[in-house]
Amino acid sequence: MNVHLVDGTYELFRHYYALPSHVNDDGEEVAATRGVVRSLLSMVRDGATHVAVATDHVVESFRNELWPDYKDASGIEPELLAQFEPLEEALRAAGFRVWAMTEYEADDALAAGAALAGADDRVERVLICTPDKDLAQCVKGERVVQLDRRKRVVTDEDGVVEKFGVRPASIPDYLALVGDSADGFPGLPGWGAKSTATVLAHYGHIENIPSSAEDWKVAVRGAARLAATLAEERELARLFRRLATLAVEAPVGERVDELRWTGPARHFGDWCERLDAPELLELADGIGG
Repeated sequence: MNVHLVDGTYELFRHYYALPSHVNDDGEEVAATRGVVRSLLSMVRDGATHVAVATDHVVESFRNELWPDYKDASGIEPELLAQFEPLEEALRAAGFRVWAMTEYEADDALAAGAALAGADDRVERVLICTPDKDLAQCVKGERVVQLDRRKRVVTDEDGVVEKFGVRPASIPDYLALVGDSADGFPGLPGWGAKSTATVLAHYGHIENIPSSAEDWKVAVRGAARLAATLAEERELARLFRRLATLAVEAPVGERVDELRWTGPARHFGDWCERLDAPELLELADGIGG
C-alpha cells in the first residue's frame, strides 16, 4: 500500500488564494474548504487508499514559547482562519483521518505519520504531500518522499541533496543556520544557503563544526567570519534547530490501518449542503460504489 499524508493547512491556504470567494446562505466563506475536500476526494478517486490530513487547529504551538517571534495566527485573514475548524469537520465527514494539532503543528503530525507508516513493512511508499522544506528532514531514500501535488513533483533523498546540498538528517541544522522566514526565525548572520550547505555537507550537524575556521576541512568564502559568528551564537543556533526539528512524538494514532478511507459518514450530505457543493456527495458516493 501507499500512504498519503496531506498538509491540510497548506492546502487550505492554497485553495483560499486560488479560488474565487463563495459565501453560503449563513454568511460563511466556504470556497477554500470545499476546494480542499474536492481535491482530497479526487485523490482517492484516482487511487489513494490510506490518507491522513494534518492541520494547525490553533496555529500556535509549543515553539511559540521557545521563540517569541515564531509564526502565529496574526496576519491571517479572518475569512481564512475561520475555515480551519469547518475544514477539519468536513474532511472527517468525508471519511478522512484528520490530525488537528494544538500543542504541536501540522508539520509535526506529518513527521509522526511518516515515521509510523515507514515502520510498517506493508507500506511500499509514504508520500508527504507538501512542498514545505521542513518536511525534507523526513525523506528516506525513495520510500518516504515529498509530493508537491500542485507541481506534481516527487522529491526523494537524492532530490533533497540536489535542492539543499545536504542530506535530510541535516535539514534542521541547515534551517537553523540560514533561517526560515516563513516560521519566523532569522538564522545566523552571514550564513547563506551555499556556505551552509558546503559546511554541513561535510560536518553534518552544528555541534560537529569546529569553532575555529583554521580547523575547517572545507573551503568557504568568509570562513573566519562565519566561524566567529557560530562560536558566539552556537546556543542560538541550537535553539533554531530545535524550532526546525519536527516532533515525531505528535499524537497521530498507532496503526496505519486507521488511515484507510472507507467512505463518507452519514452526515456528509449535511456538509455538502453547508458548502453549497452537492456534487461532493456524488463524488464520494461514486468512489464508495
